[in-house]
Amino acid sequence: MTNTPAGDVGEAPRQVTGFRAFTVVWAGQLVSLVGSGLTRFALGVWVYQATGSVTLFALIALFSRLPGLVLAPFAGALVDRWDRRWTMLGAGTGAGLLSAGLLALLWADALETWHVYLFVAGGSVFEAFHWPAYIASSTLLVPRRHLGRIGGMMQLGQAAASTLAPAPAGVLLVTVGMTGVVLVDLASFLFAAVSLLLVRIPEPRARGGDGGSLWRQALYGWTFIRERPGLLGLLGYFALANLVLGAGLVLVTPLVLSFATAAVLGVVLTVANSGLLAGALVMSIHGGPRRRIHGVLGMGLLFGIGLGLAGLRADPWLIAGALAAALFAAPIVNGSSQVIWQAKVPVEIQGRVFAVRRLIAQFTAPVAYLAAGPLADRVFEPLLAPDGLLAGSVGRVLGVGEGRGIGLLYVVLAALTVAATLWGYLQPRVRRVEEELPDALPGE
Repeated sequence: MTNTPAGDVGEAPRQVTGFRAFTVVWAGQLVSLVGSGLTRFALGVWVYQATGSVTLFALIALFSRLPGLVLAPFAGALVDRWDRRWTMLGAGTGAGLLSAGLLALLWADALETWHVYLFVAGGSVFEAFHWPAYIASSTLLVPRRHLGRIGGMMQLGQAAASTLAPAPAGVLLVTVGMTGVVLVDLASFLFAAVSLLLVRIPEPRARGGDGGSLWRQALYGWTFIRERPGLLGLLGYFALANLVLGAGLVLVTPLVLSFATAAVLGVVLTVANSGLLAGALVMSIHGGPRRRIHGVLGMGLLFGIGLGLAGLRADPWLIAGALAAALFAAPIVNGSSQVIWQAKVPVEIQGRVFAVRRLIAQFTAPVAYLAAGPLADRVFEPLLAPDGLLAGSVGRVLGVGEGRGIGLLYVVLAALTVAATLWGYLQPRVRRVEEELPDALPGE
Protein backbone atom coordinates (compact mmCIF):
# COMPACT_ATOMS: atom_id res chain seq x y z
CA MET A 1 0.00 0.00 0.00
CA THR A 2 1.41 3.39 -0.97
CA ASN A 3 1.74 6.23 1.52
CA THR A 4 0.84 8.77 -1.15
CA PRO A 5 -2.78 9.98 -0.91
CA ALA A 6 -5.08 9.27 -3.82
CA GLY A 7 -5.25 12.01 -6.38
CA ASP A 8 -1.52 12.72 -6.61
CA VAL A 9 -0.13 13.48 -10.01
CA GLY A 10 3.14 11.91 -11.07
CA GLU A 11 6.34 13.91 -10.83
CA ALA A 12 10.00 13.21 -11.32
CA PRO A 13 10.92 9.93 -9.60
CA ARG A 14 14.01 11.46 -8.02
CA GLN A 15 11.86 13.19 -5.40
CA VAL A 16 11.01 11.43 -2.13
CA THR A 17 7.32 10.96 -1.33
CA GLY A 18 5.03 9.75 1.47
CA PHE A 19 6.19 9.18 5.05
CA ARG A 20 9.82 9.20 3.93
CA ALA A 21 9.24 12.65 2.49
CA PHE A 22 7.81 13.88 5.77
CA THR A 23 10.82 12.47 7.62
CA VAL A 24 13.18 14.35 5.29
CA VAL A 25 11.23 17.60 5.72
CA TRP A 26 11.02 17.08 9.49
CA ALA A 27 14.78 16.55 9.77
CA GLY A 28 15.38 19.79 7.89
CA GLN A 29 12.92 21.68 10.06
CA LEU A 30 14.48 20.20 13.21
CA VAL A 31 17.92 21.52 12.24
CA SER A 32 16.43 24.90 11.32
CA LEU A 33 14.49 25.15 14.60
CA VAL A 34 17.62 24.44 16.63
CA GLY A 35 19.57 26.98 14.57
CA SER A 36 16.89 29.61 15.15
CA GLY A 37 16.88 28.72 18.84
CA LEU A 38 20.61 29.39 19.01
CA THR A 39 20.12 32.88 17.56
CA ARG A 40 17.14 33.73 19.79
CA PHE A 41 19.03 32.70 22.91
CA ALA A 42 22.14 34.63 21.88
CA LEU A 43 20.11 37.74 21.05
CA GLY A 44 18.41 37.60 24.43
CA VAL A 45 21.80 37.46 26.16
CA TRP A 46 23.05 40.33 23.98
CA VAL A 47 20.05 42.56 24.77
CA TYR A 48 20.22 41.90 28.50
CA GLN A 49 23.97 42.47 28.67
CA ALA A 50 23.68 45.63 26.55
CA THR A 51 20.77 47.19 28.45
CA GLY A 52 20.58 45.51 31.87
CA SER A 53 16.79 45.79 31.55
CA VAL A 54 14.48 42.84 32.24
CA THR A 55 11.64 44.72 30.50
CA LEU A 56 13.63 45.23 27.30
CA PHE A 57 14.67 41.58 27.46
CA ALA A 58 11.05 40.42 27.89
CA LEU A 59 9.97 42.45 24.84
CA ILE A 60 11.85 39.96 22.66
CA ALA A 61 9.28 37.29 23.53
CA LEU A 62 6.44 39.69 22.78
CA PHE A 63 7.78 40.76 19.37
CA SER A 64 8.58 37.16 18.46
CA ARG A 65 4.88 36.22 18.72
CA LEU A 66 2.59 39.18 18.24
CA PRO A 67 3.17 40.14 14.55
CA GLY A 68 2.73 36.58 13.33
CA LEU A 69 -0.45 36.11 15.35
CA VAL A 70 -1.97 39.30 13.95
CA LEU A 71 -1.19 38.24 10.36
CA ALA A 72 -2.07 34.57 10.85
CA PRO A 73 -5.58 34.55 9.24
CA PHE A 74 -4.34 36.26 6.06
CA ALA A 75 -1.23 34.10 5.91
CA GLY A 76 -3.38 30.99 6.24
CA ALA A 77 -5.64 32.08 3.37
CA LEU A 78 -2.60 32.62 1.16
CA VAL A 79 -1.18 29.23 2.14
CA ASP A 80 -4.37 27.64 0.79
CA ARG A 81 -3.88 29.50 -2.51
CA TRP A 82 -0.20 28.74 -2.94
CA ASP A 83 1.94 25.64 -3.40
CA ARG A 84 2.75 24.59 0.16
CA ARG A 85 6.29 23.40 -0.45
CA TRP A 86 7.20 26.68 -2.14
CA THR A 87 5.47 28.59 0.66
CA MET A 88 7.71 26.86 3.19
CA LEU A 89 10.76 27.53 1.00
CA GLY A 90 9.79 31.19 0.66
CA ALA A 91 9.26 31.60 4.41
CA GLY A 92 12.60 29.93 5.12
CA THR A 93 14.35 32.12 2.55
CA GLY A 94 12.84 35.24 4.11
CA ALA A 95 14.04 34.19 7.57
CA GLY A 96 17.47 33.45 6.12
CA LEU A 97 17.66 36.93 4.58
CA LEU A 98 16.82 38.41 7.99
CA SER A 99 19.72 36.47 9.49
CA ALA A 100 21.98 37.73 6.69
CA GLY A 101 20.95 41.30 7.53
CA LEU A 102 21.68 40.64 11.20
CA LEU A 103 25.10 39.31 10.21
CA ALA A 104 25.82 42.45 8.19
CA LEU A 105 24.97 44.63 11.20
CA LEU A 106 27.29 42.57 13.40
CA TRP A 107 30.15 42.85 10.91
CA ALA A 108 29.61 46.62 10.76
CA ASP A 109 29.44 46.77 14.59
CA ALA A 110 26.12 48.61 14.18
CA LEU A 111 23.64 46.29 15.94
CA GLU A 112 21.21 48.05 18.27
CA THR A 113 18.36 46.86 20.46
CA TRP A 114 15.63 48.00 18.08
CA HIS A 115 17.28 45.96 15.31
CA VAL A 116 16.77 42.86 17.45
CA TYR A 117 13.05 43.62 17.83
CA LEU A 118 12.71 44.08 14.07
CA PHE A 119 14.54 40.81 13.47
CA VAL A 120 12.34 38.70 15.76
CA ALA A 121 9.19 40.46 14.52
CA GLY A 122 10.14 39.67 10.91
CA GLY A 123 10.80 36.07 11.87
CA SER A 124 7.35 35.93 13.44
CA VAL A 125 5.79 37.10 10.15
CA PHE A 126 7.54 34.39 8.14
CA GLU A 127 6.58 31.81 10.76
CA ALA A 128 2.92 32.77 10.23
CA PHE A 129 3.24 31.43 6.67
CA HIS A 130 5.52 28.51 7.46
CA TRP A 131 3.63 26.78 10.26
CA PRO A 132 0.19 26.27 8.62
CA ALA A 133 1.92 25.18 5.38
CA TYR A 134 4.01 22.68 7.38
CA ILE A 135 1.00 21.12 9.14
CA ALA A 136 -1.16 21.05 6.02
CA SER A 137 1.70 19.44 4.06
CA SER A 138 2.05 16.71 6.67
CA THR A 139 -1.66 15.87 6.26
CA LEU A 140 -1.07 15.33 2.54
CA LEU A 141 2.11 13.30 2.95
CA VAL A 142 1.18 10.49 5.34
CA PRO A 143 -1.74 8.13 5.93
CA ARG A 144 -4.16 9.00 8.69
CA ARG A 145 -2.86 6.23 10.99
CA HIS A 146 0.49 8.04 11.23
CA LEU A 147 -0.88 11.50 12.11
CA GLY A 148 -0.31 10.98 15.83
CA ARG A 149 3.30 10.02 15.26
CA ILE A 150 4.04 12.98 13.02
CA GLY A 151 2.33 15.28 15.51
CA GLY A 152 4.73 13.93 18.14
CA MET A 153 7.67 14.41 15.78
CA MET A 154 6.69 18.05 15.26
CA GLN A 155 6.46 18.54 19.01
CA LEU A 156 9.85 16.84 19.36
CA GLY A 157 11.35 19.38 16.97
CA GLN A 158 10.01 22.30 18.99
CA ALA A 159 11.09 20.69 22.27
CA ALA A 160 14.59 20.11 20.91
CA ALA A 161 14.86 23.74 19.87
CA SER A 162 13.95 25.03 23.34
CA THR A 163 15.95 22.38 25.22
CA LEU A 164 19.07 21.80 23.14
CA ALA A 165 19.77 25.33 21.89
CA PRO A 166 20.74 27.23 25.09
CA ALA A 167 23.81 25.17 26.10
CA PRO A 168 25.56 25.17 22.68
CA ALA A 169 24.52 28.79 22.16
CA GLY A 170 26.33 29.72 25.37
CA VAL A 171 29.44 27.85 24.25
CA LEU A 172 29.33 29.41 20.78
CA LEU A 173 28.94 32.91 22.23
CA VAL A 174 32.12 32.41 24.24
CA THR A 175 34.14 30.75 21.46
CA VAL A 176 33.02 32.34 18.18
CA GLY A 177 30.78 35.20 19.32
CA MET A 178 27.43 36.36 18.02
CA THR A 179 28.67 36.31 14.43
CA GLY A 180 29.46 32.61 14.65
CA VAL A 181 26.02 31.86 16.10
CA VAL A 182 24.28 33.63 13.20
CA LEU A 183 26.46 31.80 10.66
CA VAL A 184 25.36 28.47 12.17
CA ASP A 185 21.75 29.66 11.94
CA LEU A 186 22.21 30.51 8.25
CA ALA A 187 23.65 27.06 7.61
CA SER A 188 20.59 25.50 9.28
CA PHE A 189 18.29 27.45 6.92
CA LEU A 190 20.20 26.08 3.93
CA PHE A 191 19.87 22.54 5.27
CA ALA A 192 16.10 22.95 5.65
CA ALA A 193 15.80 24.38 2.12
CA VAL A 194 17.69 21.45 0.60
CA SER A 195 15.45 18.98 2.45
CA LEU A 196 12.37 20.62 0.92
CA LEU A 197 13.84 20.51 -2.58
CA LEU A 198 14.37 16.75 -2.22
CA VAL A 199 10.70 15.91 -1.61
CA ARG A 200 7.40 16.01 -3.42
CA ILE A 201 4.43 17.39 -1.47
CA PRO A 202 1.14 16.57 -3.23
CA GLU A 203 -1.45 19.26 -3.71
CA PRO A 204 -5.07 18.77 -2.62
CA ARG A 205 -7.60 17.79 -5.27
CA ALA A 206 -9.41 21.11 -4.78
CA ARG A 207 -7.64 24.39 -4.12
CA GLY A 208 -8.84 26.19 -1.02
CA GLY A 209 -8.20 29.70 -2.28
CA ASP A 210 -10.62 29.97 -5.14
CA GLY A 211 -13.29 32.66 -5.04
CA GLY A 212 -13.75 35.66 -2.76
CA SER A 213 -11.42 38.33 -1.50
CA LEU A 214 -8.43 37.59 0.73
CA TRP A 215 -10.31 39.15 3.65
CA ARG A 216 -13.31 36.88 3.06
CA GLN A 217 -11.14 33.80 2.79
CA ALA A 218 -9.26 34.72 5.96
CA LEU A 219 -12.56 35.16 7.78
CA TYR A 220 -13.74 31.76 6.56
CA GLY A 221 -11.25 30.05 8.86
CA TRP A 222 -13.09 31.54 11.84
CA THR A 223 -16.49 30.76 10.32
CA PHE A 224 -15.58 27.10 9.89
CA ILE A 225 -14.53 26.81 13.55
CA ARG A 226 -17.48 28.79 14.94
CA GLU A 227 -19.96 26.49 13.20
CA ARG A 228 -18.46 23.43 14.93
CA PRO A 229 -18.95 23.78 18.70
CA GLY A 230 -16.69 20.85 19.51
CA LEU A 231 -13.72 22.41 17.76
CA LEU A 232 -14.56 25.84 19.20
CA GLY A 233 -14.66 24.42 22.74
CA LEU A 234 -11.36 22.64 22.15
CA LEU A 235 -9.86 25.91 20.94
CA GLY A 236 -11.06 27.76 24.04
CA TYR A 237 -9.45 25.09 26.20
CA PHE A 238 -6.13 25.63 24.43
CA ALA A 239 -6.35 29.40 24.82
CA LEU A 240 -6.58 28.93 28.59
CA ALA A 241 -3.85 26.27 28.59
CA ASN A 242 -1.45 28.59 26.73
CA LEU A 243 -2.23 31.38 29.19
CA VAL A 244 -1.34 29.06 32.07
CA LEU A 245 1.76 27.68 30.33
CA GLY A 246 3.01 31.14 29.38
CA ALA A 247 2.70 32.45 32.92
CA GLY A 248 4.25 29.30 34.37
CA LEU A 249 7.29 29.44 32.10
CA VAL A 250 7.86 33.14 32.76
CA LEU A 251 7.68 32.69 36.53
CA VAL A 252 9.78 29.56 37.00
CA THR A 253 13.03 31.56 37.10
CA PRO A 254 11.98 33.98 39.90
CA LEU A 255 10.27 31.08 41.73
CA VAL A 256 13.50 29.07 41.96
CA LEU A 257 15.83 32.05 42.46
CA SER A 258 13.73 33.16 45.44
CA PHE A 259 15.39 30.39 47.51
CA ALA A 260 18.20 28.87 45.39
CA THR A 261 21.18 29.77 43.23
CA ALA A 262 21.43 30.16 39.47
CA ALA A 263 23.21 26.80 39.30
CA VAL A 264 20.24 25.11 40.95
CA LEU A 265 17.94 26.92 38.51
CA GLY A 266 19.92 25.43 35.62
CA VAL A 267 19.42 21.92 37.02
CA VAL A 268 15.69 22.55 37.54
CA LEU A 269 15.24 23.79 33.97
CA THR A 270 17.21 20.86 32.56
CA VAL A 271 15.10 18.30 34.45
CA ALA A 272 11.87 20.10 33.55
CA ASN A 273 12.76 20.28 29.86
CA SER A 274 13.70 16.61 29.86
CA GLY A 275 10.02 15.96 30.55
CA LEU A 276 9.12 17.96 27.45
CA LEU A 277 11.51 15.93 25.31
CA ALA A 278 10.29 12.64 26.82
CA GLY A 279 6.65 13.49 26.11
CA ALA A 280 7.42 14.43 22.51
CA LEU A 281 9.44 11.23 22.05
CA VAL A 282 6.62 9.06 23.44
CA MET A 283 4.11 10.78 21.16
CA SER A 284 6.33 10.36 18.09
CA ILE A 285 6.83 6.63 18.76
CA HIS A 286 3.43 5.62 20.09
CA GLY A 287 1.17 8.15 18.39
CA GLY A 288 -0.98 8.85 21.46
CA PRO A 289 -4.27 7.32 22.62
CA ARG A 290 -6.73 5.97 20.08
CA ARG A 291 -9.37 8.40 21.31
CA ARG A 292 -7.50 11.64 20.86
CA ILE A 293 -9.72 13.66 23.19
CA HIS A 294 -8.37 11.59 26.10
CA GLY A 295 -4.89 12.60 25.04
CA VAL A 296 -5.97 16.24 25.18
CA LEU A 297 -8.03 16.33 28.36
CA GLY A 298 -6.49 13.41 30.24
CA MET A 299 -2.94 14.67 29.82
CA GLY A 300 -4.23 18.22 30.33
CA LEU A 301 -5.25 17.10 33.80
CA LEU A 302 -1.71 15.83 34.43
CA PHE A 303 -0.36 19.17 33.22
CA GLY A 304 -2.51 21.05 35.74
CA ILE A 305 -1.65 18.75 38.64
CA GLY A 306 2.07 19.02 37.88
CA LEU A 307 1.89 22.79 37.80
CA GLY A 308 0.08 22.87 41.14
CA LEU A 309 2.64 20.60 42.79
CA ALA A 310 5.43 22.93 41.64
CA GLY A 311 3.92 25.71 43.73
CA LEU A 312 3.53 23.78 46.98
CA ARG A 313 7.03 23.95 48.44
CA ALA A 314 10.31 25.83 48.02
CA ASP A 315 12.02 22.56 47.09
CA PRO A 316 14.04 22.43 43.86
CA TRP A 317 13.56 18.69 43.37
CA LEU A 318 9.81 18.92 43.87
CA ILE A 319 9.62 21.84 41.42
CA ALA A 320 11.84 20.08 38.86
CA GLY A 321 9.91 16.80 39.03
CA ALA A 322 6.49 18.48 39.00
CA LEU A 323 7.37 20.67 36.01
CA ALA A 324 8.86 17.66 34.20
CA ALA A 325 5.52 15.86 34.65
CA ALA A 326 3.59 18.92 33.45
CA LEU A 327 5.82 19.41 30.41
CA PHE A 328 5.74 15.67 29.64
CA ALA A 329 1.99 16.07 29.16
CA ALA A 330 2.24 19.13 26.89
CA PRO A 331 3.42 17.42 23.64
CA ILE A 332 0.81 14.68 24.03
CA VAL A 333 -1.92 17.30 24.53
CA ASN A 334 -0.74 19.27 21.50
CA GLY A 335 -0.12 16.25 19.30
CA SER A 336 -3.50 14.66 20.08
CA SER A 337 -5.28 17.92 19.36
CA GLN A 338 -3.43 18.33 16.07
CA VAL A 339 -4.64 14.90 14.89
CA ILE A 340 -8.26 15.84 15.65
CA TRP A 341 -7.95 19.03 13.60
CA GLN A 342 -6.14 17.33 10.72
CA ALA A 343 -8.78 14.59 10.57
CA LYS A 344 -11.80 16.91 10.75
CA VAL A 345 -10.74 19.87 8.57
CA PRO A 346 -10.71 19.40 4.77
CA VAL A 347 -7.14 19.57 3.56
CA GLU A 348 -7.86 22.28 0.98
CA ILE A 349 -8.80 24.79 3.73
CA GLN A 350 -6.38 23.68 6.44
CA GLY A 351 -4.08 26.66 5.87
CA ARG A 352 -6.62 29.29 6.87
CA VAL A 353 -8.35 27.17 9.54
CA PHE A 354 -5.08 26.24 11.22
CA ALA A 355 -3.88 29.85 11.06
CA VAL A 356 -7.01 31.09 12.85
CA ARG A 357 -6.69 28.21 15.29
CA ARG A 358 -3.11 29.28 16.04
CA LEU A 359 -4.18 32.92 16.48
CA ILE A 360 -6.94 32.14 18.98
CA ALA A 361 -5.06 29.45 20.87
CA GLN A 362 -1.86 31.47 21.26
CA PHE A 363 -2.99 35.07 21.66
CA THR A 364 -3.16 34.44 25.41
CA ALA A 365 0.58 33.71 25.62
CA PRO A 366 1.65 37.37 25.10
CA VAL A 367 -1.01 38.34 27.65
CA ALA A 368 0.62 35.92 30.10
CA TYR A 369 4.07 37.34 29.40
CA LEU A 370 2.87 40.86 30.18
CA ALA A 371 0.62 40.04 33.15
CA ALA A 372 2.57 37.37 35.04
CA GLY A 373 5.20 39.70 36.51
CA PRO A 374 2.85 42.42 37.78
CA LEU A 375 0.43 39.81 39.17
CA ALA A 376 3.24 38.10 41.06
CA ASP A 377 4.87 41.30 42.34
CA ARG A 378 1.81 43.38 43.19
CA VAL A 379 -0.88 40.83 44.11
CA PHE A 380 0.31 37.36 45.05
CA GLU A 381 3.68 38.08 46.69
CA PRO A 382 2.16 40.61 49.13
CA LEU A 383 -0.55 38.08 50.05
CA LEU A 384 2.07 35.63 51.36
CA ALA A 385 4.55 38.12 52.79
CA PRO A 386 5.24 37.46 56.52
CA ASP A 387 2.53 39.98 57.41
CA GLY A 388 0.40 39.35 54.33
CA LEU A 389 -3.36 38.86 54.22
CA LEU A 390 -3.11 35.09 53.65
CA ALA A 391 0.01 34.44 55.74
CA GLY A 392 -1.96 32.92 58.61
CA SER A 393 -4.16 30.70 56.43
CA VAL A 394 -2.79 29.68 53.04
CA GLY A 395 0.70 30.48 54.33
CA ARG A 396 0.46 27.56 56.76
CA VAL A 397 0.34 25.24 53.73
CA LEU A 398 2.49 26.99 51.13
CA GLY A 399 4.80 28.92 53.44
CA VAL A 400 5.46 32.64 53.64
CA GLY A 401 8.19 34.93 52.39
CA GLU A 402 9.85 35.61 49.06
CA GLY A 403 8.63 33.41 46.23
CA ARG A 404 5.67 31.92 48.09
CA GLY A 405 3.26 34.30 46.35
CA ILE A 406 4.51 32.94 43.03
CA GLY A 407 3.88 29.47 44.42
CA LEU A 408 0.30 30.49 45.19
CA LEU A 409 -0.10 31.82 41.66
CA TYR A 410 1.05 28.43 40.34
CA VAL A 411 -1.61 26.72 42.45
CA VAL A 412 -4.29 29.11 41.14
CA LEU A 413 -3.20 28.52 37.55
CA ALA A 414 -3.29 24.77 38.17
CA ALA A 415 -6.80 25.00 39.62
CA LEU A 416 -7.95 26.87 36.49
CA THR A 417 -6.47 24.15 34.29
CA VAL A 418 -8.10 21.32 36.25
CA ALA A 419 -11.45 23.14 36.20
CA ALA A 420 -11.19 23.70 32.43
CA THR A 421 -10.34 20.02 31.91
CA LEU A 422 -13.37 18.89 33.91
CA TRP A 423 -15.49 21.35 31.93
CA GLY A 424 -14.23 19.78 28.70
CA TYR A 425 -15.24 16.31 29.84
CA LEU A 426 -18.67 17.58 30.90
CA GLN A 427 -19.33 19.18 27.50
CA PRO A 428 -20.72 16.51 25.12
CA ARG A 429 -19.72 18.51 22.02
CA VAL A 430 -16.08 18.64 23.20
CA ARG A 431 -15.94 15.14 24.68
CA ARG A 432 -17.46 13.56 21.56
CA VAL A 433 -15.91 15.84 18.94
CA GLU A 434 -14.30 12.89 17.16
CA GLU A 435 -17.62 11.06 16.79
CA GLU A 436 -19.81 14.08 16.12
CA LEU A 437 -17.83 15.64 13.27
CA PRO A 438 -17.40 13.76 9.98
CA ASP A 439 -13.89 12.80 8.94
CA ALA A 440 -12.29 14.86 6.22
CA LEU A 441 -9.58 12.24 5.57
CA PRO A 442 -10.18 8.85 3.98
CA GLY A 443 -9.64 5.50 5.70
CA GLU A 444 -6.52 4.66 7.65
